[in-house]
Amino acid sequence: MVTVRPAVRGDTAEILRMIVALATYEREPDAVRATEESLAGLMFGESPNVFAHIAEVDGRAVGLAVWFLNFSTWTGRHGLYLEDLYVDQGARRMGVARALFRALAAEAARRDCGRIDWAVLDWNRDAMDFYRTLGARRSAGWQPWRLDGAALERLAPD
Repeated sequence: MVTVRPAVRGDTAEILRMIVALATYEREPDAVRATEESLAGLMFGESPNVFAHIAEVDGRAVGLAVWFLNFSTWTGRHGLYLEDLYVDQGARRMGVARALFRALAAEAARRDCGRIDWAVLDWNRDAMDFYRTLGARRSAGWQPWRLDGAALERLAPD
């Protein structure tokens, strides 16, 4: 049976393990710069702005949802942005991802969020098919954009 709970400070090693596994799955194994210490500070510090839920099977962490609040000026409500969703290879097709989404939907309802948003890689057809089974749809017309690295540094005032 799958259980889902909010992450706690003692979960940082498992959270980092799953972040690294997700980066490897997404073909970016060397991109992870997070550490247990940085995760603990951001997720469990005095004013956390990023949160996580852990899915467990038989008391073992097998899934992760990392999220934060965003905001819609049009609706005047927060939304929940799912940054990362990961399920261990051996726990796939056991309902772990669905259980994580149910927990996120409950969290969104508790916080009066109007929506849950996330991005999916264009080659990850299995994920897209799964999201459709939840009733999710692609946000047509919107393209993801990013400012980072040297461009971000150049733009920031001294």
